[in-house]
Amino acid sequence: MSTESTLGQSWLPLAARIMIAAIFLLAGLSKIADPAGNIGYIQSVGMPAPTLALWGAVAIEVLGALALIAGFKTRIAAIVLAAFSLVTAAVFHNQLGDQMQFVMFFKNIAIAGGLLQIAAFGPGSLSFDRK
Repeated sequence: MSTESTLGQSWLPLAARIMIAAIFLLAGLSKIADPAGNIGYIQSVGMPAPTLALWGAVAIEVLGALALIAGFKTRIAAIVLAAFSLVTAAVFHNQLGDQMQFVMFFKNIAIAGGLLQIAAFGPGSLSFDRK
């Protein structure tokens, strides 16, 4: 196997996991920074138990992102985050006539697709799952 191939198989999956996880980690931390504002946003879409929904989202985003970065229980984390992305697209970004919501909806769909790739092909060699 060539050095280029080995590097690609080692470092590219790690880089991909970090890049995808970053959006969840940042989103989760921003929710922690402004819980009242986020609870209000959750209420505005009519979701029940907005406080529980907020802290559930924080747990999924932060813990899922950290698991993805570390490559720990990677396939499970990727599937949970993909499902979370699809649900949030449907619940929070369903006004497809609004250009920004249209973009946000399909951003979530694209992120879910990347996460499903990780779930299908695994975390790569630089991960706790492979140690």
